[in-house]
Amino acid sequence: MNDPLKDGLHQLKLGWMLENCDHEIAEAARKNRPHHELLRRLVAGEAEARKSRAVERRLRAARLPMVRTIQDFDWDWPKAINRDQVRHLFTFDFARQKSNVVIIGTVGLGKTHIAAALAREACERGFHALFTQAVDIVNELAEAQARADFQKAMRRYTKPDLLVIDELGYLPVDRVGAELLFQVLGKRYERASTVITTNRPYKDWALTFANDATLASAVLDRVMHHCETVVVEGQSYRMKDRIDKN
Repeated sequence: MNDPLKDGLHQLKLGWMLENCDHEIAEAARKNRPHHELLRRLVAGEAEARKSRAVERRLRAARLPMVRTIQDFDWDWPKAINRDQVRHLFTFDFARQKSNVVIIGTVGLGKTHIAAALAREACERGFHALFTQAVDIVNELAEAQARADFQKAMRRYTKPDLLVIDELGYLPVDRVGAELLFQVLGKRYERASTVITTNRPYKDWALTFANDATLASAVLDRVMHHCETVVVEGQSYRMKDRIDKN
């Protein structure tokens, strides 16, 4: 580069400073800014650029199925939902306390929307998140057992600060799958937060866990010990679309 300043910025991987130093130096001279203000602007710009890149990496790793925010949630459609309770979730007190969230309701009421919005904002707040469906956890871990790399696959689900398990109970799982889900929830217990969306009330969770009441009770014990339960009631939002078109 034949420029000691730019060579140093390049070696230190200070990309934003490297790209913007000429402009900032020229602006500082033009506006007679003191040296400490020039340095402050360069450092602030680099820090903000790194923060933005980190958010982008966390969002990619989260594997969100859709772009959703709580601001575009239709509060008027569900027959019943505790708006203040849901909004408080976005303070992420539960994540800092390593507590869980369970969102219960029939299909088409916005449970996945809320969960995806939580995961997205968590990434923007500095948390590492992963969004997945319950059946995908079961399938991946079962395949990993056959490949003998089970621990690596398990870490994918135990490591994130926030794990969203979508559609728990939508499809039944066999005994092996139920035990795999139990392992994931057990390893995350009091170590990291899990957000679960489900169409089944707690009393029916045995139907999800291979009709094993004992296993379901053990799962509930770990999930509900530190848990916020959100109940959404009403008619499917997708049904609303069909009604509006007719």
